[in-house]
Amino acid sequence: MEFDPVLLARIQFAFTISFHIIFPAFTIGLSAFIAVLLWLWLRTKNEKFHRLARFWTKIFAVSFAMGVVSGIVLSYQFGTNWSRFAEFSGNVIGPLMGYEVLTAFYLEATFLGIMLFGWNRFPPWLIALSATLVAIGTSMSAFWILAANSWMQTPAGHEIRDGIAYPVDWLRIIFNPSFPYRFAHMLNAAYLTTAVVVLAVGARYLLAGRHPEESRTMLRMAVGMIAVSAPLQLVIGDQHGLNTLEHQPVKVAAMEGHWNGRDPASLVLFGIPDEEARANRFEVAIPHLGSLILTHDWEGTYQGLTDFPEDQWPPVLNVFFAFRIMVGIGLLLIAVGFLGLYLWWRGRLFEPGLFLRFTSFMWPLGFIAILAGWFVTEQGRQPWLVYGHLRTADGISPVPGASVASTLALFVFIYGIVFTTGIYYINRLINRGPQGQATAGAGGLPNRPLSAAEEAAREATGRPVGQGPGKPLRAPEG
Repeated sequence: MEFDPVLLARIQFAFTISFHIIFPAFTIGLSAFIAVLLWLWLRTKNEKFHRLARFWTKIFAVSFAMGVVSGIVLSYQFGTNWSRFAEFSGNVIGPLMGYEVLTAFYLEATFLGIMLFGWNRFPPWLIALSATLVAIGTSMSAFWILAANSWMQTPAGHEIRDGIAYPVDWLRIIFNPSFPYRFAHMLNAAYLTTAVVVLAVGARYLLAGRHPEESRTMLRMAVGMIAVSAPLQLVIGDQHGLNTLEHQPVKVAAMEGHWNGRDPASLVLFGIPDEEARANRFEVAIPHLGSLILTHDWEGTYQGLTDFPEDQWPPVLNVFFAFRIMVGIGLLLIAVGFLGLYLWWRGRLFEPGLFLRFTSFMWPLGFIAILAGWFVTEQGRQPWLVYGHLRTADGISPVPGASVASTLALFVFIYGIVFTTGIYYINRLINRGPQGQATAGAGGLPNRPLSAAEEAAREATGRPVGQGPGKPLRAPEG
């Protein structure tokens, strides 16, 4: 049996990055949420904010640990499976990864120990400040990672000598044409995803009649965040789409299922793209609306798939449906945010009913939308690794397909265990709810930040946790 090493290497990287990305995205939003809760506690001296901050910090610890574990193998794959890509782009990608470590990682590592273990050891203002700096660090990490990935989408600020890319202008490399839109889109998606999880947890507690004060706070904060960030994501996405149309028009054509660039584009609500027939089967579309959205002109035109050589087409079916999943979830979240505001205004937000029952099951939607968006981005770039410069087939390492297949099978097995275990502990922590016990009060070690995940896991399973030194943390008087 013959194995295609290019296809298997792509599947392996897609599998590992798909598992990994949901945890950093969640911790970006969750760290910001925890920081807001702590500052609200300092300002209002209301203990519910303190209980919520400690509760979500335990979940943050588990999620952070899962993100670290699931992300370790990603950098190794550049050397094992994509050595020719690393040779071509290492002068650009390598320093950007280094900048992430020197800025974001060091900032997170410095203050993460205080945030996780300092509840009974440091003054409240320092805990809140540390949480804020961790939140800034997670956003800075996204900044550098997206700068690197955006350079692969819209490369700039470099020159190619002897088949290798060399940096010429670092500002142009970092702030390449697609970076501002992609960074804003991803950062807002992280905040929106976290808000959906918080909403689902609050709704679950209210329906069960548990933690009513904390539940109402979570619902109010989550509904307010969704009502702002979901429509904002639509605006950012529109601008991102216009930028993609300028720099990667074939990707937009695949997203829209647009084949003939000579005619105004319809907005295809549903269809099944058929690459052989160069048409959409069972199409349901609104004439001219696609042109209005992308060109802001009812009679406007833009390039269709048939305007490009077929060997430059991305996987049209995958990109087409992934885009609709992402947009569909986004529109649903806009509706949920506005409906939540309406119910809040009418004083019915906390009443058991259809809204709470539906939102209590919504927690996966943000993660699904993020994954769908990354599928659009990464598969839509195909057949290129570095757009216009290095094809995917030319970036592979000279390794046998059977070797890639065996490591892929191993990753599926290990990641399945890691993901299942992490979700199990997070769900157990959510079932226990805000208990008023800080993870820091446990026996975690500041010089081992991942031990916070161990203590959170012990608490999730109900096993006894040692009491840390010092008195219970209280909000400052006056």
